[in-house]
Amino acid sequence: MISIDIEKKLKVYQGQRLLKIAAEFPTGSIIKIHGPSGAGKTTFLKIIAGFIQPENGKIVADKVTWLDTSAKIILAPQKRKAGFVFQDYALFPNMTVQQHLEYATKDGAWIKRLLAIGKLETLITHKPEHLSGGQQQRLAILRALAIKPKLLLMDEPFSALDADMKTGLINDLRSFFKDQGTTVLIVSHNQQELEDLADRELIIDTNFHE
Repeated sequence: MISIDIEKKLKVYQGQRLLKIAAEFPTGSIIKIHGPSGAGKTTFLKIIAGFIQPENGKIVADKVTWLDTSAKIILAPQKRKAGFVFQDYALFPNMTVQQHLEYATKDGAWIKRLLAIGKLETLITHKPEHLSGGQQQRLAILRALAIKPKLLLMDEPFSALDADMKTGLINDLRSFFKDQGTTVLIVSHNQQELEDLADRELIIDTNFHE
């Protein structure tokens, strides 16, 4: 179970918005997150991961307090051990596909399984510049999975994939998440693509402050 109750001020061209979310997600649930552009969906994921700090809030995951602003508790991102799939992939330009996964884990059998899920087995010596956008996106997903995270945060993870690749990957990930008991939060502008994957949803909207 992860419990989240946070408030974060967002600066936007219309003035200022308040991102305010209180929610609980059972272990192993898959949550699709949607809402209007600029509502703070990516910011929300980054607050959970520890990359951004809210003005007020508390996050408790499996009875461990990750954040409590009133008690001045802020657990570092490395200690939260959440997997994160960035919208811009955030790959290392000088690392091959294989090296990206070895950076996260030394388990050769696990790496082999991940490569099969991402259909990247024949591209292990390629660096990001020699991969298509879809291949880069799949590598970003595999790298996040490599640490076997109990919590996985995904920001538009399927946007560069064609329909067939997307369907196959989502089917594989559904089984993967179930096997691992992973709790997954997915931000996506395309809610239809998550209909068969997610079992819950969170709609993020924000309040305006002039």
